[in-house]
Amino acid sequence: MPPVAESTLSVRADFPILQRRPNGRPLIYLDSAATSQKPEAVIAAIADHLREHNANVHRGVYALAQEADAAFEGARTRIAAFVNADPLTTIFTKNVTEAINLIAYSWGRANVHEGDAVLVTQAEHHANLVPWQVLCRERGATLRYLEVDEHGGLSLDALDRELERGDVRLVAFAHVSNVLGTINPIAEIAGRARAAGALTVIDGAQGVPQLPVDVAAIGADFYAWTGHKALGPTGIGVLHGRREVLERMEPFLTGGDMIASVDFDGATWGELPSKFEAGTQPIAEAVGLAAAVDYLAALGMERVREHEQALTARMLEGLAAVPGLRVVGPLDAAARGGLASFTIEGLHPHDVAELCDREGVCIRAGHHCAQPLMRCLGVGATARASIGVYNEQADIDALVHALQSARGVFGLDGSRNGAAA
Repeated sequence: MPPVAESTLSVRADFPILQRRPNGRPLIYLDSAATSQKPEAVIAAIADHLREHNANVHRGVYALAQEADAAFEGARTRIAAFVNADPLTTIFTKNVTEAINLIAYSWGRANVHEGDAVLVTQAEHHANLVPWQVLCRERGATLRYLEVDEHGGLSLDALDRELERGDVRLVAFAHVSNVLGTINPIAEIAGRARAAGALTVIDGAQGVPQLPVDVAAIGADFYAWTGHKALGPTGIGVLHGRREVLERMEPFLTGGDMIASVDFDGATWGELPSKFEAGTQPIAEAVGLAAAVDYLAALGMERVREHEQALTARMLEGLAAVPGLRVVGPLDAAARGGLASFTIEGLHPHDVAELCDREGVCIRAGHHCAQPLMRCLGVGATARASIGVYNEQADIDALVHALQSARGVFGLDGSRNGAAA
């Protein structure tokens, strides 16, 4: 296989977990689409906060509480700046799933009615599908789907035809498909939807960790992403919303820190973003996520994208050399994110993943929370290898070698040992 571009990052040493040697082999982690590993800078930031600055935020007047306030709101500012968003419309949630449910509950139940339609794509993660199924069932609305073509892409002409029907209230779609890897033209989709009077929700779980993202330039009404896929901790997600839309919405959860005042007869809500952050916020998690985006910003997201695209191109070439292997989604690395989902004729994806693990190669197998898409692809599951900033050429080569070995175990290469097994 050809060498990766000169600008390839070399940051593996920044990630302590990658020093492990399962079964005496280097740990080859190719499951970043599920969750990323964490650099020492993130681990240290969380530990320092808990060790030196731990207190609840907002309303505390003692010095320690003021330190926690500064750390928490400072983290919000840094996280918003990372994607060019307004801190006041940057809302912390547990994850993308909660962020999308917040939209479906707070905006959807007030604005989607019988006779309306919600438009999603066939490739959506369940987190960007099931909330809309529930909303449409409750409100008497219709859920419609944009088809994915044989290359994993969406038709903008088909989008226009759907919007021309005049009943679409909301369009929800992923920035990067977690199965196909397809990078969708999100700004174009958002612009066309807005021109037709529909709101847009973008699931950016796979986008923010690997692409330069400018929320303001995209122009969507909502953009959601999650910390744990972007080198940060679990337990924190981010929702960026259009201010005028958020201000008209009722809160998703109530109680605790989201109120302005409470009487026996009722309550009034706080200003943005606190209106949507009931209870004790993910304070240490926000500190950790801020450290993660600082780390990514220092690398430069253009360099991150270049690095992962080069490794993806190497991975696609290597996978193409494995007999019986079929990659789903676009075959051009420039058109996809840093992942590849695939099947191997004669092997179940779970067997593929288990045999790769024997060689220290961590990949995922299953339906990847996209069962309707699996049905469109005509498969029950796929194996998936996904790349992070810490991966190197050798990781891709180890994956391809592990897949070739897996075929041998089942005798698919005609080997005597495999045939006997």
